[in-house]
Amino acid sequence: MNRYLDVKEEVARAVAENRPVVALESTIISHGMPYPQNVETALAVERAVREAGAVPATIAVIGGRLKAGLTPEEIEYFGKKGRDIAKASRRDLALLVSRGQDGATTVTTTMMIAYMAGIRIFATGGIGGVHRGAETTMDISADLEELAQTPVMVVCAGAKSILDLGLTLEYLETKGVPVLGYRTEELPAFYTRRSGFSVDYRVDSPAELAAAFHAQDQLGLKGGMLVTNPIPEEYSMPKEVIDAAIEQALAESRAQGIHGKETTPFLLARVAEITGGDSLASNIQLVLNNARLAAQTAAEFCIL
Repeated sequence: MNRYLDVKEEVARAVAENRPVVALESTIISHGMPYPQNVETALAVERAVREAGAVPATIAVIGGRLKAGLTPEEIEYFGKKGRDIAKASRRDLALLVSRGQDGATTVTTTMMIAYMAGIRIFATGGIGGVHRGAETTMDISADLEELAQTPVMVVCAGAKSILDLGLTLEYLETKGVPVLGYRTEELPAFYTRRSGFSVDYRVDSPAELAAAFHAQDQLGLKGGMLVTNPIPEEYSMPKEVIDAAIEQALAESRAQGIHGKETTPFLLARVAEITGGDSLASNIQLVLNNARLAAQTAAEFCIL
């Protein structure tokens, strides 16, 4: 056990007994949504995991300790502090730990801490990827590198549609990360079900997802597996509406000189404002949808 890691008793017991556990990130609490929707959503996602038969483990850094499993009070703390809590990627962990500070875990650090705690399935909203204009900015999310080296399955609604989806898929292919579509041949684009880009394989059941991940594990293949789960039809936004909002938000971010890890929170917040809150409602529903699928897959994985 890592000396800096605290595993919630319920989570540790479930891992030890080979019962299903699903990791959840904390950036969505502090940087992804405003208070109190962030706390309400985090608690709702934990309930969704439980209702689907698994134990939720929200991941974070608190006071320099890596936490695998938060209490409701800790989730409330993260929600109220919001963006005052540092967004923690791989490069930030050592400094946050050594300084005894808090950190909201991204996809990257959630994968890292989950794996340290013995948790193999992780549900999130959407992964980071290659940003538009990366051929000049070199702005590529650390999420892609983590998927290439940490053996955790990530269940998401695709890459965020503010990104260059084609280049993101090319990068994942280069790194040997399988991109699976849950009941779809097309990569979902976060707020919308369609992107125009194909996934590597279509998979039609949680049992099939678990079997594929188990086989990858048994083969000793390095890295994780990406499962893309389309947002439910009733919450999907028209592609032309979300694309127009993204283009406006991108133009504003360039004009304001926003870059690096501040880019995604800014763009998501502006898209939510431009769409009158519709994108926030969609965001909440897709996270719940992913949590359910991750819990079902974790249950199947424990059988193998």
